[in-house]
Amino acid sequence: MFGYIAPRMDLLTESQKDRYRSFYCGLCSALGNLSGNSGKLLLSHDMTFLAILLQSLTDEECTDGKSRCVLHPIRERTMAHCRSIEYSAAMNLILFHFKLQDQIRDGGSGLAGAGERMLRPALERTARQYEVQFRTIDRVLNDLWKEEQQKEPDPDRLCNLSGEMLGVAFTPEWLDPYWKETVYRLGCGLGRFVYWMDAWDDQETDRRKRNYNPLVCNRYSTETEAFAKEAMEMLIGEACSYFELLPLEKDLDLLRNVLYSGVWQKYDLKCRNLKKERPQKNAE
Repeated sequence: MFGYIAPRMDLLTESQKDRYRSFYCGLCSALGNLSGNSGKLLLSHDMTFLAILLQSLTDEECTDGKSRCVLHPIRERTMAHCRSIEYSAAMNLILFHFKLQDQIRDGGSGLAGAGERMLRPALERTARQYEVQFRTIDRVLNDLWKEEQQKEPDPDRLCNLSGEMLGVAFTPEWLDPYWKETVYRLGCGLGRFVYWMDAWDDQETDRRKRNYNPLVCNRYSTETEAFAKEAMEMLIGEACSYFELLPLEKDLDLLRNVLYSGVWQKYDLKCRNLKKERPQKNAE
């Protein structure tokens, strides 16, 4: 998964941390129910955010249970269970499947191929249950891959396709039609933000593998960095504008923590590392 849509744990209260962990562990349990212990390896903060968002928006009943797991065999962990978590686990599986497909296309990864084969039975069941999401994401990623093969790919089109992919993943059929479009737009904004964040984060890898990246030409250019930061700020701002339209009360501060602070964690860490590297580059 993407790994960018995560909370700043150091800024959460203890009760908020417990709440978030209950959804995180609940998502892990739901992934295990979908595809066995191997499915738990797909666990992502991105889909934990989605589960909390949908549960807060629909105000559905959420039950908590306690259980031990392989990672925490001694102390029991609280695991939340609800429809929003089950749906988010399904989207987690579908999106990870297509991530593996993309890796296979890019480099013929044997590990990605093995993972894809291992998850295929669970994926086939999930694809039948969520046919709209599966078919839409499949179509979007095929369009995205074809665009990347063009002589001069259009980064705006690629960005919008990334947004459409996450937008459809954010909108289950059972969501209140009155809020469905707003949640879809929130997902689209996050997807577009993730596209540019991923491009900024993967510059070195994409250059080495000769994969397309709209930012790959000027690794240490301050102009390129300024452009990327401006684009990301604009796109996450768009996502937040739709988020603030939603009638959320429960977990509102937790969700805001993710959108206004958490999504920048990897960016801030990499910026600090780049500042340490540059004096060495200049000295050489």
